[in-house]
Amino acid sequence: MIRWGVIGCGEATEKKSGPAFQQIRGSKIEAVMSRSAERARSYAERHGIDKWYTNVMDIIDDPNVNAVYIATPPSSHATYAIMALRAGKPVYIEKPMAASYEDCIRINRASEETGVPCFVAYYRRYLPYFQKVEELIPRVGKVINVHIRLAQPPREFDGSTGDAMPWRVQANIAGGGYFYDLAPHQLDLLQYYFGYIIEAKGYTANRGGLYEAEDSISASFRFDNGLVGSGSWCFVAHESAREDRIEIIGDQGLLCFSVFTYQPIELYDHTGHHEFSVPNPEHVQQPLIENIVNHLNREGVCTCNGLSATPTNWVMDRILGKI
Repeated sequence: MIRWGVIGCGEATEKKSGPAFQQIRGSKIEAVMSRSAERARSYAERHGIDKWYTNVMDIIDDPNVNAVYIATPPSSHATYAIMALRAGKPVYIEKPMAASYEDCIRINRASEETGVPCFVAYYRRYLPYFQKVEELIPRVGKVINVHIRLAQPPREFDGSTGDAMPWRVQANIAGGGYFYDLAPHQLDLLQYYFGYIIEAKGYTANRGGLYEAEDSISASFRFDNGLVGSGSWCFVAHESAREDRIEIIGDQGLLCFSVFTYQPIELYDHTGHHEFSVPNPEHVQQPLIENIVNHLNREGVCTCNGLSATPTNWVMDRILGKI
């Protein structure tokens, strides 16, 4: 039985991941931790969890916890992951793996030295929607180019200061602005489909002035197989410009899909225009978590690990000029 200790009780754990740990055979949440006693207690009561803590060492040292899920903002991922790995407990880390490429390297080094596995929540690889995309890619022929477009209006509290400022726009906590929070899923999927990106360059700007982090990004990149791509991200766009789209351009067609809104997948090929609506499970992290549980129970192999996740941080850091 994999008995999880959950560090962090934020939004992602309420529906995307938390309930899935309880529904998978051979898995359960043993304890949860938040620095806020009220939040930890409330989460435990609502989800039927026996124990809650306010100190991270208490959950890592709990003898009944044999695996740790880290669902805190990225700036603490490396610290908590290394602590758990040194304690001999496998970790499952929310994306992005860390707030920097350098921190990812530190986590991987600890995993290698201890022999304890590390997994990262790039769960879209395992969702039916994106597996359908993978199935359709050959129908566009030789892939010539890929392009990411993401545009969103500002969020409600983006112009706030002090404690009201969202952590996702505080670079010292998130690693960057919304780009560092959302682009990882897009870049991880493209590398899952086409191989690792080995060159990347970006241009960043702050056009909205709502916070210090970048809010507009343009980038180009090249994969190890020679495929080239580009991306544009804007988080202060007018509502009329809202877009969530990736285009895979081939010599025999075009494949378009969304990453966050799950709009119908569109395929244009020699037979015409086709649309595919593919539902995902209620708890979207469940397929990946089940794969991890099977891995830890020696009933399978999960490749969504720290080594496969680290290149995404490298690409983001290159685009933002951090390395």
